[in-house]
Amino acid sequence: MDSETETSAVPQGDVEGQWPVQRRAILDWLIQGTRDERFIDNIVTEMCTRLRTAGVPVARATLHFRTNHPEWLGARILWRTGMDEAKISFFGYGVEATPQFQSSPANEILSGTPEVRQNLEGLAETGHPYSLYVELSREGLTDYVAWPMDHTLGKRHVMTFASDRPGGFLEEHLTFLRDLTPALTLVTEIRLKNILARTFLRTYVGPHASEQILAGATTRGSGVTVEAAILICDLRGFTTISDLWPRDEVIDLLNAYFDAMSEPIEAHGGEILKFMGDGLLAIFPLSNPRAGLDLLNAITEARAAMTALNLENAERNRPLLDYGVGVHVGDVMYGNIGSRKRLDFTVIGPVVNIASRLETLTKETGRPVLLSAAFAEMVRDDVELESLGSFPLKGVGEPVHVFTLPGDVVTLQTSGH
Repeated sequence: MDSETETSAVPQGDVEGQWPVQRRAILDWLIQGTRDERFIDNIVTEMCTRLRTAGVPVARATLHFRTNHPEWLGARILWRTGMDEAKISFFGYGVEATPQFQSSPANEILSGTPEVRQNLEGLAETGHPYSLYVELSREGLTDYVAWPMDHTLGKRHVMTFASDRPGGFLEEHLTFLRDLTPALTLVTEIRLKNILARTFLRTYVGPHASEQILAGATTRGSGVTVEAAILICDLRGFTTISDLWPRDEVIDLLNAYFDAMSEPIEAHGGEILKFMGDGLLAIFPLSNPRAGLDLLNAITEARAAMTALNLENAERNRPLLDYGVGVHVGDVMYGNIGSRKRLDFTVIGPVVNIASRLETLTKETGRPVLLSAAFAEMVRDDVELESLGSFPLKGVGEPVHVFTLPGDVVTLQTSGH
């Protein structure tokens, strides 16, 4: 061990169960020197670099976390010698049922084993039931150890270390690493909960609203006035579909519809603020000078995605899905609305109401996309729209001049079961 680097290493005695066995500089750094570092991967990289300098022959380290992301079950942070930045990869739901995971040290740890240790020398030639060990042996690694990181409420994650030293880790190296485990567990839990908070907020309220909330916008009535284009979309005939089709197929149809509509919106800079049953509300802030064109491009791509989805539905003898879109532009209040204990971060104002009325009007006009005159004026130099004339809208004093996309006519018919 490098005593010059670990100058604060102080023996603590030999009391059974005592932690730490020795006080070490890296341990002090983990507890006191990482306060301003937000990201777990950076902490892992710095920690492993410090371990190598201190004489602990760590050549590879991983942390495995469950993140509860809607697309990913969890993530792995991987560090190898020579890496300035750790590599983050994600694994999907269902991975735990795969043969590769079933035959892995991570599965052992998550199943309750307190420690997994494996000598890797020679396994590249002799083989092993765990393919990971063979792979690591081929990479020149000699020893492997894995421990649980037990977070609060029974949440268990996994940390692993591998050595490239001939003969593997010495017992003093393992003692060193075991001393780090409780501190690393605490440090990672704090960061992981921050990640989970951000993930949950992004999942349920969107990226911009989530940042506002994390920044402290949690008081009822707090908000700002934003000039934006508002898009409201609603699925047609969904009540009938829900009555006639099995629940699981209804959910699958609804999710496929939201994918078709949502992905183009988000790809073009829009933010979906909420899903409302079989509808959605999205905002395109005019701080982006291309917001109007971006919105129209999103609609165009969403229409193409819906056409492709309906071709697939037809092949599977499923109902074709029809929809209506209403678009208006202007100032909206963007912030917290709700009761004292339950808030919704959303947009409100006459602009939202008119967009909603235009969406409803699509049923009457037979045109799936209706745009207000104010929005049409905003994009008139860049795109040619078709005027449909003026229409009275419920709750709006004066008739509203309405436009649509050229040739935008409803042709689909929703089928029964």
